[in-house]
Amino acid sequence: QVQLVESGGGLVQPGGSLRLSCAVSGGTFSRYSMGWFRQTPGKVREFVAAIRSNGGHTYYADSVKGRFTISRDNAKTTGYLQMNNLKPEDTAVYYCAADRGIILSSIRNNEMWGSWGQGTQVTVSS
Repeated sequence: QVQLVESGGGLVQPGGSLRLSCAVSGGTFSRYSMGWFRQTPGKVREFVAAIRSNGGHTYYADSVKGRFTISRDNAKTTGYLQMNNLKPEDTAVYYCAADRGIILSSIRNNEMWGSWGQGTQVTVSS
């Protein structure tokens, strides 16, 4: 099982940008799909974006499509989530996830991902 560490969260004004990073160790990174989820108190962890192991396919929640971009650098064993035009409703703890065998129909289901980071807080407020 791989280990994941997120970074890059913080406080940003509405309309601003942040880039989250997810450093992965303990496995062959290039064989894992990666995902980003977010969670607010009392709510289920929500799918944000995902990217396949070779970076060839990406998937987004409708709420972030056109504003967020998921990417990965297999040489650096790191995944990224570039977040632009942030809104107050994007405020949440953001988690990265990794899995070798996740299938397309399960990619938006947080219960199907095998490995998780500890989360990083993103707060969008003026």
